Amino acid sequence: MRRRIAILGSTGSIGRQTLDVIRQHPDVFEVTLLVANNSVALLCEQALSFDAASVVICNERLYDETASALQDKGIKVFAGMDSVCELVAADNVDIVVAAMVGFSGLRPTLAAIEAGKITAVANKETLVAAGAIVTAEAKRFNAPVLPVDSEHSAIFQCLLSAQGNRLSKIHLTASGGPFRNWDRDRIASATREDALRHPNWNMGAKITVDSATMMNKGFEVIEARWLFGVDAERINVVVHPESLVHSMVEFEDGAIIAQLGCPDMRQPIQFAMSFPERLPLDSGRLDFAAVGRLTFEAPDTARFPALGLAYDALARGGNAPCALNAANEVAVAAFLAGKIGFYGITDICSRCLDGLDFISEPTLDDIFATNDETARKAEEMI
Repeated sequence: MRRRIAILGSTGSIGRQTLDVIRQHPDVFEVTLLVANNSVALLCEQALSFDAASVVICNERLYDETASALQDKGIKVFAGMDSVCELVAADNVDIVVAAMVGFSGLRPTLAAIEAGKITAVANKETLVAAGAIVTAEAKRFNAPVLPVDSEHSAIFQCLLSAQGNRLSKIHLTASGGPFRNWDRDRIASATREDALRHPNWNMGAKITVDSATMMNKGFEVIEARWLFGVDAERINVVVHPESLVHSMVEFEDGAIIAQLGCPDMRQPIQFAMSFPERLPLDSGRLDFAAVGRLTFEAPDTARFPALGLAYDALARGGNAPCALNAANEVAVAAFLAGKIGFYGITDICSRCLDGLDFISEPTLDDIFATNDETARKAEEMI
């Protein structure tokens, strides 16, 4: 039987690439649910193209527009986050691709996990904000959580060859973003357009800015801690500008296994949906002779303080990573809107962490309260 897929965030970068994978394997996958926030036209086009059973438009004010375009096509139309949480748990869903951007992805991801669904997590904010809760619920409901981020997929793939041997260290690779060779003064004056020129990856605006600040890599450190049960001291970040080594795992005897490939998110997306099988994929292939060399360097936390903030938040634990994520979401949006400068992002994040009402063992309600309160404080700072 075909694997029935729900895509949360189908109109975003990961969602569109997920549909491209499904398009290549119509005999293996079928789309049952598509979810978008505001992009009505693209959502409707996707639903008709893939004959989705249902769609959800999260912005309830756009329900009538969506319904008028689809209801006479035999596609059920719903609105709001409560509908998303209900539909991901339905019997006609096997795999949930959690690709919504930001903290908003937490509730439906937890709903999928609590329903025992295979959850392919591309929404890093879910594990950053509530990693302890998410992993505990996954264990409680015996729900597989598979990584979609290229770095965490690489670690996962390397560990498949470990034969049960314990890893010693994770080496997370980072491209360095568009400002890798810029000095601090030049970075300070970077514009929105500068930050969105990623040298290797084609991503949405928010994650591209996170890559430019290296907050994205800091969040991936926090994700790795929860996905693989590894302390922060054993998670190393190394800048690899070619973005061909997606990450590496080091074992106790010093041996290192790496996963390499072209910078194409469709490979980790497909592997999460097809696991444990590997399916053919129409994508680029590495030509090592043409590549010539692979280079690595240490990250510079003076020019990119976001990485240090993420390590600090992880060391504090509790609700600190949630607060960092909330502050970053607000600050990145402000930078994209031209309200603050580039280093204003990490300045606001640092100030929000300093002023945090710390909770060492937060409940889910505490996580939502921390997110809301930190976002309010960040808005006031802006």
